[in-house]
Amino acid sequence: MERYDLLYRLYDEFDTQTLREYQDFVDVFPPVDSRVALEHWQDASDELEERKDEIREGFATGGTFAEVAARANREQAFRAQDLYSKYGCAVNALVLDVDETLRSAGSTDNEIPRETLHVLTEFHERGVPIVICTGQTLENVKGFAIQGLGNELVHSGDVSIVYEAGTGVFTPGHGSQTKQLLYEGLDVEIRDVFDEIRSRVLSDASDDLRRGVHLQGNEFNITLKPNFDIGSSKAETVIDEGLVYLIDLLAEAIADVETANGDVAVDDAREWVRAYYADADPEIREVLESEGEVAEADVADVPHEVRALFDRIDVAYYHADAAEIGSLELNKVAGVEAALDVLDVEDPFVVVMGDSKSDLRVMEWAAEHDYGIAAAPDHASRDVLDHVMDTDELVFDRGKSAEMLRTIYVLNLLAKLG
Repeated sequence: MERYDLLYRLYDEFDTQTLREYQDFVDVFPPVDSRVALEHWQDASDELEERKDEIREGFATGGTFAEVAARANREQAFRAQDLYSKYGCAVNALVLDVDETLRSAGSTDNEIPRETLHVLTEFHERGVPIVICTGQTLENVKGFAIQGLGNELVHSGDVSIVYEAGTGVFTPGHGSQTKQLLYEGLDVEIRDVFDEIRSRVLSDASDDLRRGVHLQGNEFNITLKPNFDIGSSKAETVIDEGLVYLIDLLAEAIADVETANGDVAVDDAREWVRAYYADADPEIREVLESEGEVAEADVADVPHEVRALFDRIDVAYYHADAAEIGSLELNKVAGVEAALDVLDVEDPFVVVMGDSKSDLRVMEWAAEHDYGIAAAPDHASRDVLDHVMDTDELVFDRGKSAEMLRTIYVLNLLAKLG
């Protein structure tokens, strides 16, 4: 019988909704010290097994179908089968953004839901490595990862953290490869530019800007974050101002680096930086226009040797959230590749879940090399959603990352059946 027919039979003939309710209760039952509560949990666990036994007895591969029914609804199960029909393999690593992907300020109180954490634990128990891929600092990520997943899992050797959007990779339990500072591989010219900007970014800011933003405690990237609620009108105002300020600092740093060779005046560098990054990113252009800071120069006016330097430096704008200068040589793709290498994932077929432009680069890398699939929340950036809809349409509701992870989990269950 075709796999699709078996799934139709599974969801038509069995009460899979009640089965999932028992499974969810057993999985996320809160830790309590109560005899009555524990008895209730045991009763639910016994009922769960009885219902699974009915499915086990009804299919030749009933054990797998019982797990499918307990983990996924009809739509998720058929989507998982569609993915297996298309790709013919299981996902062998998870590459997961955190903010507005696993957790959401709008619907999960900026906490990773317990359901999501439990599904990640189940992937770990089945030997699927987890790569947390974020723009946050290492200490922040380590903190909530250990708090949510547990110290044992994080230090199991199967979890890697790509932090600061790829400037470093932390993979506990791998000896000399545990912490890789990828930015140390950059040449002196690029590092000098970043050192110059970092040394001035707060001290040279206007009083109003300095009161409105703080410098994220990165090891390498230079990121301005608002001292207001992310997404608020005040955050929007101060981040727009901060973006223009960072662009001007970059121009001055470029001039300082080049001036050593007698090449670039600051005014010229400022025009070239604004023209180049406005041309590269429509959102940056919109901010420069709204702030009345559009370049008079055209991007074609940027000298070749200066453009070559710009081609290696990323200016990123996240609306009402952050303005950042980073290295294009140290993006999330570079971090993910390093993480998968340490985790010994030799033939990757990953799921990339994310919402922003930095995540899009990883999605495009996976698509270009046939390294996996992409999924995104429905409030992701336009370009991310366009990519996801053009590939497998794996879009999930805000704060519902567990639902997408369940689909991938079932894909892996079905893949074991061949």
